[in-house]
Amino acid sequence: MPYNEYFAQAVQLLKQLIAIESFSMQEGKTADAIGQFLSKNGVNAERIGNNVVARAKYYDASRPTLLLNSHHDTVKPNAGYTLNPFEPAEIDGNLYGLGSNDAGGCLVALMATFLHFYEAKLPYNLLLIASAEEEISGANGIELALKHVGPIACGIVGEPTQMQMAVAERGLMVLDGCAAGKAGHAARNEGENALYKALADIDTIRNFPFKKVSNLLGETRMTVTAIETDNKQHNVVPDLCRFVVDVRVNELYTFEEILGLLQPKVQSQLVARSMRLKSSAIALTHPLVLAGTALGKSHYGSPTTSDKALMPFPTLKMGPGDSARSHTANEFIYLHEIKDGIKDYIALIDLACASQ
Repeated sequence: MPYNEYFAQAVQLLKQLIAIESFSMQEGKTADAIGQFLSKNGVNAERIGNNVVARAKYYDASRPTLLLNSHHDTVKPNAGYTLNPFEPAEIDGNLYGLGSNDAGGCLVALMATFLHFYEAKLPYNLLLIASAEEEISGANGIELALKHVGPIACGIVGEPTQMQMAVAERGLMVLDGCAAGKAGHAARNEGENALYKALADIDTIRNFPFKKVSNLLGETRMTVTAIETDNKQHNVVPDLCRFVVDVRVNELYTFEEILGLLQPKVQSQLVARSMRLKSSAIALTHPLVLAGTALGKSHYGSPTTSDKALMPFPTLKMGPGDSARSHTANEFIYLHEIKDGIKDYIALIDLACASQ
């Protein structure tokens, strides 16, 4: 198929996806549309929940597998929209609509790339997963799909990076802290104020020194984002105070290390809600990164979390669009970004395969 035809099909599919509501956990209709698109192009796809999975024609389990992945769920539209978020609008070379930038442009560009290589015999198997629930890191998204597809050697995760290479990504751990005291009457200076204990711990957290600083991601950062007691009356000393800590972890620490360092320094009990969204990095000597470097792409560490965090193999986060436009009112992607994205994805895979 001529290159321009891939681009035309990709844009048409993206317009179709924009017009369908696909909030996280409600992606059934976009999964249907993606499956139908692949079928029309001669590709057999399977559904794993709302994840759509397809394998290249000459898939051979004896070869290493390269995953092409992006997501088709969206957040709910920002209240500041002046355009209809579900009506794709092509204006002055831009395509407006919910999910156009995050991550519809990446998804359709990767799908076009998959079609380009579908009948090619490469050193890698190509596996395409259009995943669900990325925006909420849901259990029925990429994690569910990966349980059913066999071993994967490496992957490209489509997120809007202006087609530069995000080679590392911060992990996310949310901690629930609880300080315990003893209730009493405020007027009689009774009890043991759990709120004061929590405030002391919050100050420790605010100023906690993490010694390992990443060249790509900088320091590990902790931010207290909520605090509360059960008190409804002004004159009762609280016996419990709860707070929430958002921890953004560089690739030099594990979540277990963070908790091990922090818990002995505070009075409050700290409990991690989850340890799923781990920090990650791909070696700068990996064939995908070397291929991107040969194409003149820069590399950096990404502060945002994606499905890359849930993949236990090396992944390169890279895609058309700009993360700064994600989740904004009147979200858009430049059409030329999609076109250039397809071209660059194809060149990247060609170069990575040539090195094998």
